[in-house]
Amino acid sequence: MLVNSKAVSFLLAASISVVTVAFVSLVEGVSTIALFVAGALSFSSSFLLIYITLEFLVFKEIDEIYKAFDKVRKKDFKSIVRKKTYSSQNPLKRINAELVDYASLKHQEIEELKKAEAYRREFIADVSHELKTPIFAAQGYILTLLDGAVDDDKVKYKFLKKAAKSLNGLDSLVQDLLTLSKIESGVITMHYEVFDIQSLALDIFEQLENKAHKRSIQLMLEKNYPEGIYVNADYSRISQVLINLVSNAIKYNQDGGWVKVRFDEKEKEVLITVTDNGLGIPEEDIARVFERFYRVEKSRSKKQGGSGLGLAIVKHILEGHNASISVDSEENKGTSFSFNLEKGVLNNEEVNIQRTDSI
Repeated sequence: MLVNSKAVSFLLAASISVVTVAFVSLVEGVSTIALFVAGALSFSSSFLLIYITLEFLVFKEIDEIYKAFDKVRKKDFKSIVRKKTYSSQNPLKRINAELVDYASLKHQEIEELKKAEAYRREFIADVSHELKTPIFAAQGYILTLLDGAVDDDKVKYKFLKKAAKSLNGLDSLVQDLLTLSKIESGVITMHYEVFDIQSLALDIFEQLENKAHKRSIQLMLEKNYPEGIYVNADYSRISQVLINLVSNAIKYNQDGGWVKVRFDEKEKEVLITVTDNGLGIPEEDIARVFERFYRVEKSRSKKQGGSGLGLAIVKHILEGHNASISVDSEENKGTSFSFNLEKGVLNNEEVNIQRTDSI
């Protein structure tokens, strides 16, 4: 800086000293020594006071502002340290703090945009890959038939069946994508009602019984509640959650294993836990199992089928219920998924209806 605090202080102090000596000289009988002392005292005191004020309250803060601007210009956001000085009486300090806060906010936004862009690229690549597989498979079977295999009844039936299976997988993937998109955008709202989640779990066991029976996997409730366990939630969406969790527990289990569903009543919530003694999830993969299309083991997941969106849908449905899901797993020992739902309370008439239906 061409103009610094010392130069400004010297000029102002000299001006004050001159004015002071001029006024003192107007008094009759004042000696030259007295004028010199008055000038020296006024100059030194003024210089120190002005210098300290300018150096620590003005120029220092202006210099900090320039440094902050320079870091913003160089996009060096990480080195900008946020300062909580909004309550300061010094307006320059407040300006500096606001500038630093603004720069930190913009840095955070830029980082989030970078993550979103990376996620978008990864998502598009995943969707393209997932769509390509069933489309190419069905296309291959159909083209083979058109090339002449259609005349062989055995081959025709076999290839048409495989093409239909590929197209069914494609339809399932598209439906899951639409469901996930609608939930995230808020198009699908949760319709709350009080229902017996234990009864829902037993219905799901019946739906998946054949799938479990093929591998001798036992589906069970860890504890039976004769009066039922009531929650306040969206019946169809929670049904989707349990179907996904129980189906995954069967899919990634070992032959002859088991899948248990447990309910723990709390004061205002019900804890639901789905546990299996299957293959488990490696520790490094646990944090990512709820990501779209993320597969713990690509080859195994492809062999078992599925869109790779099940757990992502589960996570978003539960977030729509202001709930979260947690996972605890150990390789070759099993996996446990847990989530809370609001406890449901039935009035006396509804309780009687529920009991009558169960008889």
